[in-house]
Amino acid sequence: MRGGTVQINWHDTKPVLTLDFHPLSGTLATGGADYDIKLWLINSGEVQKEVPSVSYQTSLSYHGSAVNILRFSPTGEQLASGADGGELIIWKLHSTDTGPSWKVLKTLSFHRKDVLDLQWSTDGAFLISGSVDNSCIIWDVNKGSVHQILDAHLHYVQGVAWDPQSKYVASLSSDRSCRIYVNKPQNKTKGIEKMNYVCQHVITKSEQQMVDDSKSVKSHLFHDETLPSFFRRLKWSPDGSFLLVPAGSYKYSSASGPVNTAYVFSRKDLSRPALQLPGSSKPVVAVRFCPVAFQLRGSNSAGFFKLPYRLIFAVASLNSLYIYDTESIPPIAILAGLHYASITDIAWSHDAKYLAVSSQDGYSTLVEFENGELGSPFVLSEVKSVMGDEKKSPAQEPKPEDMKVEETTAQVVTVSAESRKREVERKDDLKEASQNATSGSGSAPKPAKRRITPVSIDLS
Repeated sequence: MRGGTVQINWHDTKPVLTLDFHPLSGTLATGGADYDIKLWLINSGEVQKEVPSVSYQTSLSYHGSAVNILRFSPTGEQLASGADGGELIIWKLHSTDTGPSWKVLKTLSFHRKDVLDLQWSTDGAFLISGSVDNSCIIWDVNKGSVHQILDAHLHYVQGVAWDPQSKYVASLSSDRSCRIYVNKPQNKTKGIEKMNYVCQHVITKSEQQMVDDSKSVKSHLFHDETLPSFFRRLKWSPDGSFLLVPAGSYKYSSASGPVNTAYVFSRKDLSRPALQLPGSSKPVVAVRFCPVAFQLRGSNSAGFFKLPYRLIFAVASLNSLYIYDTESIPPIAILAGLHYASITDIAWSHDAKYLAVSSQDGYSTLVEFENGELGSPFVLSEVKSVMGDEKKSPAQEPKPEDMKVEETTAQVVTVSAESRKREVERKDDLKEASQNATSGSGSAPKPAKRRITPVSIDLS
């Protein structure tokens, strides 16, 4: 594994707010505060033992405001992008004599304010979006119209997720609630059931037995609107067995303050977290599962996840990136000090070779994994029948005191020494650059003093 922050002019020094990999070609798309979407070709650094680089391909210019979210459709034929002011655009891929070209297919109009997150349905026929107007909208992409509005949140909807099995959708808001909606189809029209999602769970507080007190108290599970990020990007696992939810805030005792965390919800019981991941120093703002499943290594039989394969996922706090797999208890790698401003999004390539991270500081980080480093691929279709049985939980039922994952020995992952050449020379430079990035000032410090080396931390 090697990685580092790629020092190029990603979006005219403006914040990079979102990114995603094309599911077939591996092209990286980024969206920024310069109103543009840019497409990049990833160049491996494996042979030269260097950090991977990117080559600019083209720009998709249509939005009139900052692009907050973009996601390719499952087939890669379309791209959805959401921006400030409620803009939501569907782009379509065309084949031309000069190569592939993306053109605007349609505009989806209904959101009154900024679109912050979106996700496609598994079949690519629908997508769900979340907005600053406090609503989620399910869109019929083929018709280009609103299918359903979910407007029960009391504050910004900063994250949405679509269950791969299409039974559930989920939303996360700065009103400190996560809502789980279940599909209860309405009466058939012309022999076709109409998809209809109704709220099944509203997760806001948890009744906890404090370790230092015999009393049980209810405390909030999520950060309030003071969380310094516009994004709370939650995700389902590729098989639909788990829902991973960021922006967690958990108290272990009445005397201690809350710790930052991400929650794992089991498909068997979506009414409460089954597990919480180790608390980071900063709030968690985004999570993303690797699209590839891997064969078990048999290295840890004491894990909380009971799956016939391994899933790998990334958890991003405001300033660090944690990589987990479902066969281990601690993170398998931690990358700290990646950027001067907050992380905004995470993306995995379709072949699990690359992991990309975007940031408000105007840069993106690329991590490249060596062949076989993450393991041998496992075909998920072989176990769909197992995952379809929701009475069988893929996670052990935790006792309240077991919800915290203890920090035990982690596999050490070395970051390329090449990236260490870009370390900051003085703390004053760090402070100044951080202030400039936060304030959005157009005058950026010299690139050589903007970068912090990714660090791998051994938890032993």
